[in-house]
Amino acid sequence: MGLLSSIVCLPLILGTLACAWIGGRNTPARRGAAAGVAAAVTLAALALLIALGGSVFDGEVRVERTSWVPALGLNLGFRLDGLALMFAGLITAMGLLIVAYAAFYLHEDDPAGKFYGLLMLFMGAMLGIVLADNLLLLVVFWELTSISSFLLVGYWGHREDARAGARTALTVTGGGGLALLAGVVLLGQIAGTYELSELLGRGEAVRADPRFGVALVLILLGCFTKSAQWPFHFWLPEAMAAPTPVSAYLHSATMVKAGLFLLARLYPVLGPSPAFELIVGSVGLLTMTLAAFIAIFRHDLKGLLAYSTISHLGLITFLIGLASPMSAVAAVFHILNHASFKAALFMAAGIVDHETGTRDMRRLGGLMRLMPWVGTIALLGAATMAGVPLFNGFVSKEMMLDEAVQSRLWGTLSWAVPLLATLASLFSVAYSLRFAHDTFFNGPPRDIPQAHPHEPPLGMKLPAMLLIVISIAVGLMPALIAGPLVELAAGAVLGAPAPEHHLALWHGFTWPLLMSVIALAGGAILYAGLQHRGRLHRYVTKAWGGKASFTALVEGLFRGAGRLTSTLENGSLQRYVAWMLVAAIALGAWPMWQPRAEGLVAGERQLLAAPPVAIIVWAVLIVVGGALVLMHRQRFLAVVLAGAVGLVASLTFLSLSAPDLAMTQLSVDVVSTVLLLMGLALLPQASPRESAGWRRARDGLVALLGGGAVSWLTWLMLTRDHDSISWYFLDQSVPGGGGTNAVNVILVDFRGYDTFGEITVLGIAGVGVLALMEGLRVRRPATDPEGRPWSFSTEPVMLRVVSRLVLPIALVVSAYIFWRGHNLPGGGFIAGLVTAVALVLQYMAVGQARADMLLHAGGGRRFVRWIGTGLGIAALTGIGAFVFGHPFLTSAHGHPSVPILGELPLASAALFDLGVYITVVGSTLLTLSVLAGASKEPASIARSQTQ
Repeated sequence: MGLLSSIVCLPLILGTLACAWIGGRNTPARRGAAAGVAAAVTLAALALLIALGGSVFDGEVRVERTSWVPALGLNLGFRLDGLALMFAGLITAMGLLIVAYAAFYLHEDDPAGKFYGLLMLFMGAMLGIVLADNLLLLVVFWELTSISSFLLVGYWGHREDARAGARTALTVTGGGGLALLAGVVLLGQIAGTYELSELLGRGEAVRADPRFGVALVLILLGCFTKSAQWPFHFWLPEAMAAPTPVSAYLHSATMVKAGLFLLARLYPVLGPSPAFELIVGSVGLLTMTLAAFIAIFRHDLKGLLAYSTISHLGLITFLIGLASPMSAVAAVFHILNHASFKAALFMAAGIVDHETGTRDMRRLGGLMRLMPWVGTIALLGAATMAGVPLFNGFVSKEMMLDEAVQSRLWGTLSWAVPLLATLASLFSVAYSLRFAHDTFFNGPPRDIPQAHPHEPPLGMKLPAMLLIVISIAVGLMPALIAGPLVELAAGAVLGAPAPEHHLALWHGFTWPLLMSVIALAGGAILYAGLQHRGRLHRYVTKAWGGKASFTALVEGLFRGAGRLTSTLENGSLQRYVAWMLVAAIALGAWPMWQPRAEGLVAGERQLLAAPPVAIIVWAVLIVVGGALVLMHRQRFLAVVLAGAVGLVASLTFLSLSAPDLAMTQLSVDVVSTVLLLMGLALLPQASPRESAGWRRARDGLVALLGGGAVSWLTWLMLTRDHDSISWYFLDQSVPGGGGTNAVNVILVDFRGYDTFGEITVLGIAGVGVLALMEGLRVRRPATDPEGRPWSFSTEPVMLRVVSRLVLPIALVVSAYIFWRGHNLPGGGFIAGLVTAVALVLQYMAVGQARADMLLHAGGGRRFVRWIGTGLGIAALTGIGAFVFGHPFLTSAHGHPSVPILGELPLASAALFDLGVYITVVGSTLLTLSVLAGASKEPASIARSQTQ
């Protein structure tokens, strides 16, 4: 593991797991320990970043790459250049301050382990985005930020607004993530690579491709939804239901800037195109102006800051969209400035809420006298947000206005660009004045929940104080403090050295200065006019805009889905199966009926004569199949006949020299027959007759069409010559997998991904049975259909004696089959089924209660842990390959010489096979235990039936 991957993994894995485990019990000591661990992990990641930052300032671009899924172009690649260094530093440094702030903010009833664990998960995902060198890997981290932010926004799950805000944020950003995935895949196909180190140098070729426009729109959708740009801005105010540390971190400094980061990262590829400039510049300018206007009328402190954030994100988006190298410098500079003052303002708003119990500015006021330190922080932060001179916000706002004056974004209508930019600045002054005046002046507090607010502890104010000090220092000495980092990051955005520029507080009497004066004066006049006689406090938010449209869209989708479902889903399983089969037959037949299709004609391959034994087996299969059709209503007979069909399949595999498949099929038949019979014991012995004759005719026709189509398709394939890939596996089984049993080597090595997915599905199925049937009890019949009494209490003596002898023998056979599986027929799956059959026999011999007691099943809970253990062993075996620099599930093998035993053929795939074995046993026994428990009656009922 390299240093860059360590920066990501420290919070993503170590921090998440450690905080969740330490904070599992919400005691004061554990809460403090969880905060300490989160701070230590964040500090360690920041220290590693600083250690690597020197080489980046020297002009080096550090790249680390490990192969993961090379066939898909997905590699674990990380890249540290100026832009990544700036964002990673912002994520870790701001994260450290947020951890300290949250330690004082969270209530003693709030689970600290959950909070810090989710915060570390989000931090790791954000670091993954900014450090990723592979676009597909970036999308993986992108979606992880959506999921972790969903959990953080919904942290207070008992509140409806938190749940609704989390759902809205996930829906919008998750939908944008899907668009981004499609755009990234298309961009990678155009460029021929997903590695940013190679992609960034192929901009001209990408822009010349006819598919570029589609890729651009899809990527911009992902960026705009993530960074809350119009018309997707409405999710951010809804997310203000999150705890304030979450808002200060995610919604000012990190998550909402992920879209801006990607726009900046892909600027050398997408940026020089006219479409990019027009779309990104226009959306940013409109978002900046519209959100600033709306912010004035928000009565909630965090709601005002949310729309202010949207406006400033629009400002940065506008700058990135302009085809000007200086606009890239201004955008990078404002990213830093906005993070500092907006996080401080969110912290101040959180303190006000914490001390007064409300964020409604109509009820607040006069807090400057009660909380002078917090008031000073808020006033200085609001001045920075408004772009008042001497603060960093003024410097970057001047740069933005200068770029707006020089912009040719809208051709002959470009005169409107500086006009809208000035208007947005004017609105920002107005809402900044409202934030400061309504909260800390404007009369005494009015009916606040906590009547005696006071200054919070120093630890709660200190992070905000530090951020304000930074904002003032950068405002006074921008070139000295921020200049080198801004120049480095801007060069990475442009893919070339940054243009000559001078970050300074004073540039003389210029048009941007005049526009700033107009904005400051106009904003003060606007606020004074709106606030006159309390008119602003009486304003009621109208139910229109993005949120209302989104709600209407979602409700419309649900109504449409409900109507469609009620039309198609009438409760008839026969109808569902019939439609699926008809659709499958139609789709399969369609290519064959094309004019040039040759699929209907049999091939010319030489056929082999059918041996007499095969003819007899086929005849048995036909007879059994016919009997199954005729007697399908008798459920017991149907299961037995289905088992006979499986036996014929086993014989077929055996005749074709596939003993592994034959053993697997036979074991599956035994286990599934037992489980099916146990399930059928909960149902009537006979299924009801079909309601109409036409249904039977329909089902028969569909069955004949389906069976005939599959048979004909099989015949068409068998009569044609083809190049089989079997020889590759046979040739590579020993040198590539270290085993002579090609089937097992394929399962645990060559196609280990498939096997891992299959055992995961098997485990999910077992846990699903538990979830669906836990607590279910079915009254067992006292007699059979002919009136003979059933006996449930007495187990057959002979079966009990035999089962005691069979179990140890079966376990030895299982171990033998398991260990020989890599070189001879066998393996973990078959061994697991053999073990499961032996344990099923124990259940049948001694009864469910006794067997559960002997196995300490705990109502099946132990078997759930078996499933988890098996999946964990299989996953860790695959992950272990990363340690040695190989892709997931890469197998290692050798022949070490052991004293006495001699040379032993060993392969790491045996560990994976062990995970398969445990998962199979656990899933089978869990299903068995749950089905047996469903027919287990309370002791009182059982006694009453025997009396």
